[in-house]
Amino acid sequence: MSVLGKLKPEAIWHHFEEICNIPHPSKHEEAMREYVVNFAKKNNLEYEVDEVGNVVIRKPATKGMENRMTVIFQGHLDMVPQANSDVNHDFKKHSIKPRIDGEWVKATGTTLGADNGIGVAAALAVMEATDLVHGPLEALFTIDEETGMTGAFGLKHGYLKGDILMNLDSEDEGELFIGCAGGTNGGFIFTYKEVDVPVGMKAFKLSITGLKGGHSGCDIHLYRGNANKILFRYLKHAETKHGLRLSGVDGGTLRNAIPREASAVFVVPADKAGDITKCVAEMYEIIRKEYATVEPHFKMGVTECDIPAKLIDGDTQKKLINAIVACPNDVIRMSNDMAGLVETSSNLAIVKSENGKIEVRCLLRSSVDSAKEALEQMFAAVFELAGAECVFNGQYPGWKPNPHSPILEVMKQGYEKQFGNVPKISAIHAGLECGLIGGVFPNLDMISFGPTIRHPHSPDEMCNIATVGKFWDYLLETLKNVPVKK
Repeated sequence: MSVLGKLKPEAIWHHFEEICNIPHPSKHEEAMREYVVNFAKKNNLEYEVDEVGNVVIRKPATKGMENRMTVIFQGHLDMVPQANSDVNHDFKKHSIKPRIDGEWVKATGTTLGADNGIGVAAALAVMEATDLVHGPLEALFTIDEETGMTGAFGLKHGYLKGDILMNLDSEDEGELFIGCAGGTNGGFIFTYKEVDVPVGMKAFKLSITGLKGGHSGCDIHLYRGNANKILFRYLKHAETKHGLRLSGVDGGTLRNAIPREASAVFVVPADKAGDITKCVAEMYEIIRKEYATVEPHFKMGVTECDIPAKLIDGDTQKKLINAIVACPNDVIRMSNDMAGLVETSSNLAIVKSENGKIEVRCLLRSSVDSAKEALEQMFAAVFELAGAECVFNGQYPGWKPNPHSPILEVMKQGYEKQFGNVPKISAIHAGLECGLIGGVFPNLDMISFGPTIRHPHSPDEMCNIATVGKFWDYLLETLKNVPVKK
């Protein structure tokens, strides 16, 4: 039975609920692509699938609107797969279970996928409607936005015919975004020797849970707890005080999600074992108080476990712990030009040991290219000193704001006329695909907007119902007023 069937506008919520029923984590968008292609066939619309798996659908103008600029709706087909630790959910097989909670649509223990399912649903709703007024339309659906922007990187000249790009992947109704941050993936590899566990040791597993996590761009300014930083803060303390020897670590899952959980298995001399529970409790209480306002559900616990087969050699352990403790994280600099905007940040996303290697992955963001390069140097300095292999890749550009954008002027005036107040003009500290798309199609006039979505990239993700209706009405009114093509 439909859970969202009675929500307005019906067209958007119908498509969004169908999207929830289709597994589509990043790099596994095949079923979503098939859904979009079948949609085009069903509605007798021209479509094209490119070599990397992006889809574009084209729709002619309604009568009398043929002379307007062509609008391109743009969204991505993938979603971030995050679930609470007590939820058994295979994102490659299981559907998302949406539910209505007051003014919000939420999922059940997982990410909702409103990022970017709502934008995709809105584009499909426009493309199938027969009673709207609009000029020529294209809808571009890209793949793998969340883990590497593979789809946007793969776009080729000539694939798009339009003049105006409306990115439907922002998350604050009443704001028009005209710029975004660029990003770089930082990868750091430690190679370690597996050594025997000394005699007379006891083993423990330390777990960090209950953190909110969230989007490493949109939520980074909230200074939420980073499970990896908290974990290694304790490891540093216990290494010095209790002679801790590390066996393995597992923290975080995605480079663009603030890590919510992390764990480590370690041993200490048996005569120190009695101090561990007390020490962890003391450290937990210290950190709990530090994060009490933003992380009310934070937990830090330790349990005795079986002696592990091997340990990480002592030299690598010391270098790893020091590097993670020193690793830059959270907001690095706020913008001098736009109040309240984060300019540069980093997210210590993943720390994982396995088979003689420890992999550390971070996402570095900045709206200033030179600042992003300086942050890369900062990371390289820390991890090269620690003897790790350093690799920076997946660089994507920021989107430089154009305050004189013609579609911006149309949408500013239209919002004020429609809703009685002026929209906020802003940039976003997240990696929208506009920067890459604008690099391939430099003549595009671009803007990004959407309904209100909170806590994307975490199981707390939710989409405000009323703002979806407002977003839809605004989108339709904007289409009526798209400039004439000169």
